[in-house]
Amino acid sequence: MDLMEAILKRRSIRKYKSDPVPQEVLRALLEAVRWSPSWANTQCWEVIVVKDQKAKSDLATALSKGNPALASMTDAPVVIVLIGKKGVSGFYKGQPATVKGDWLMFDTGIAIQTLCLAARGLGLGTVIVGSFDHKKAEAILGVPQDREVVAMTPLGYPATEGVAPRRKEIPEFVFYERYGQKE
Repeated sequence: MDLMEAILKRRSIRKYKSDPVPQEVLRALLEAVRWSPSWANTQCWEVIVVKDQKAKSDLATALSKGNPALASMTDAPVVIVLIGKKGVSGFYKGQPATVKGDWLMFDTGIAIQTLCLAARGLGLGTVIVGSFDHKKAEAILGVPQDREVVAMTPLGYPATEGVAPRRKEIPEFVFYERYGQKE
């Protein structure tokens, strides 16, 4: 699958087959994350790969009962947890380099999108989970205080294909030369 096809066909998958994800496929996904761009090549992300059923069930308790990804946290064969190192990305000599401060959300966002596109390219499904009790997830996983859990994604072979939601047309969000100026 080429890159544009992976971008256009990536969907949030919430139902997975029980088939295990081979270690070499998982390694290829982690290699994709490794090559994600980051602020000044700080590579502020870390990844926890969770396969153990009890650990996945424990992580699922960090999601609210109404979260549509709740069942997928335990049904998917793998959950990938993306962690960001605080005070690294967007900093120069210990000080924020821009008014945006810590760029860990930006860099970890790139890393998880890279993971999701690579997964799609390899026939796997993902859904980025960001609505959960982050402190609880950090406690469950033993994440140190100078790091934070940013997002999680169940990972596995899709049981069903997702449907594309409506997307804005390009003229709805693109301006030229200055804000508000259309082509």
